[in-house]
Amino acid sequence: MPPTAIIRSRFDAVLFDLDGVVTETAKVHAACWKKMFDEFLREHARRSGKPFVPFDIVADYNQYVDGKLRQEGVSSFLKSRQIRLPYGDGPEASGDQVTIRDLGKRKDTLFTAVLREKGVDILEDGMTLVRHVRAAGLKTAVVSSSKNCQAVLQAAKIEQHFDVRVDARTVEEYQLKGKPAPDPFLKAAELLGVSPDRAVVVEDAISGVQAGRRGNFGLVVGVARKGDAEILWKNGADIVVTDLRDLME
Repeated sequence: MPPTAIIRSRFDAVLFDLDGVVTETAKVHAACWKKMFDEFLREHARRSGKPFVPFDIVADYNQYVDGKLRQEGVSSFLKSRQIRLPYGDGPEASGDQVTIRDLGKRKDTLFTAVLREKGVDILEDGMTLVRHVRAAGLKTAVVSSSKNCQAVLQAAKIEQHFDVRVDARTVEEYQLKGKPAPDPFLKAAELLGVSPDRAVVVEDAISGVQAGRRGNFGLVVGVARKGDAEILWKNGADIVVTDLRDLME
């Protein structure tokens, strides 16, 4: 049976996803993805003569985008709609055709505008657990697929609560694969100097839970923020909670 509390005798570190785990930014990301994709899909429908089917902010976001690197999220969703676009590198990106990179940049522009205008809300149960495990002597890392990770941490004034940050920029620097590959979590464990089997992964995204399971971490916690406990179980979570304070001893 997996442990029901994160304790120092069993674990050395806790690796936290950011959006939807410690900050209330997952909903902002989802809304920005929908706005960007719907604008693109309307134009695609007009050009192709096919019907416009909007981006589903729940089903499409959770299945194809949530927790993934930006370009990988774009590619995954477009593949589900059988839409092929050039990635955005090389001669195939020339001309007026929109690229995967273009769509990713559009989404990022929307998100950074919201970040500047409205700031960041903290999820109290997530930050309470962060403070609790640090007080108990465990190391902490934030592991995010966003290039805006540091900006979000700074806007929320919580950067100092994490010993290590692994984000989309880190993935590029070390040429890692993004979630659902375990690479970002494994790199965080390496930077903290801890063994994966002595580390906890805390995730609310399907791709993040899959990454934690594939990395053979000591405990993979699914956070059911969206009433999605069953799907988190099915994708590899050892335990699923709705309030992270339930993991405190």
